[in-house]
Amino acid sequence: MTDITHLALPRRRFLQGSAAAAAVLAVPGLLRAQEKPAEIIVRAWGGAWGDALKEGVGDPFTAATGIPVRYDFTEDNEIKPKIWAAVDQGRIPPIHVNWDTTTNATISALRGVTVDLSDLSNLKGLLPLAKPVGLDGYPIVNTYAYVYVCAYRPEAFPDGAPTSWSVLLDPKFKGRIALYDDGIGFNPISVLAGGGTIADIPGNMAPGWAFYEKLKANEPLLGEDADFTNWFQNGEIDVACTISVNARAAKQNGIDVAWTVPQEGCKVDTDGLWIPKGLPANEEYWAKEFVNFALTKEAQAKWCSALGLPPVFPGIEPPADLVGDPSYPTTEADFAKLVSIPSPVLVENQPIWFEKFNEIFQG
Repeated sequence: MTDITHLALPRRRFLQGSAAAAAVLAVPGLLRAQEKPAEIIVRAWGGAWGDALKEGVGDPFTAATGIPVRYDFTEDNEIKPKIWAAVDQGRIPPIHVNWDTTTNATISALRGVTVDLSDLSNLKGLLPLAKPVGLDGYPIVNTYAYVYVCAYRPEAFPDGAPTSWSVLLDPKFKGRIALYDDGIGFNPISVLAGGGTIADIPGNMAPGWAFYEKLKANEPLLGEDADFTNWFQNGEIDVACTISVNARAAKQNGIDVAWTVPQEGCKVDTDGLWIPKGLPANEEYWAKEFVNFALTKEAQAKWCSALGLPPVFPGIEPPADLVGDPSYPTTEADFAKLVSIPSPVLVENQPIWFEKFNEIFQG
């Protein structure tokens, strides 16, 4: 891989290049591999998530390379089977880069549909968080950590932030609670909220399912990332389990929203980027360049600061409003206060948890 740091250079300087670079480009096979595609298609989440990726990575990448970036907002679990089918059938995948949860990405990696990214030059010097656990090489690269916080409207909690997730069972919040529509981010926490322990996960999820049976009576709203920001902005919810990004986006839009880590803890996780197999050589080349660019200090600082999430590039200062925030872990002590479930456990059990969640709330 060519070091993506050249992408930060003005186009004129890049075109001037060096004699060595000119010699490389004279090789026909490599020249074909480096031919620019009409666009790079990146699967992304909408709302504040997509805005941050566009501002921090996509737009600067386009400015440096001239390659437009198009965003596909198909839900991650919907795009996955489409990618798998394309790879299995020898067709070109529908996207170039998948911005995915590490758990989902690990499932795809184990299926063998991801391109190895070990040759990306900007992997060097990243925090250990960037390396996927339990996988050989870099079939995916983690890009930041995030926490599923307890977000709330201070007006609804005049005595202070909720101290326990049991607040979700309070009848006065009936119809004004929100969770993700498959329980992601809360399924392990439900076990703790239901009186279980970390040791119960995943062998004994019964305390969590019992907690959900009680919670169902409070008629929680179920949705995706963009929904949480909208619900808070519209005054439709008082408390939710959501990624801090969504609550922060509402707060930045002038809505009075806060978040906390209750006594049971909050789940911490990572997202990453991966490239599906089966792309034409030049498209795979530039897809790798996009991922490599996303790992630069400049891109990480802008992208992750916009999201309010700790990046995998070391030494980047937190945004001013998140200094000391428990939802922005940067040290081992910070991570120790949160609940981390190993990716192999999630890969094996998360589909089962999703099914049980749907059975309880939507069955």
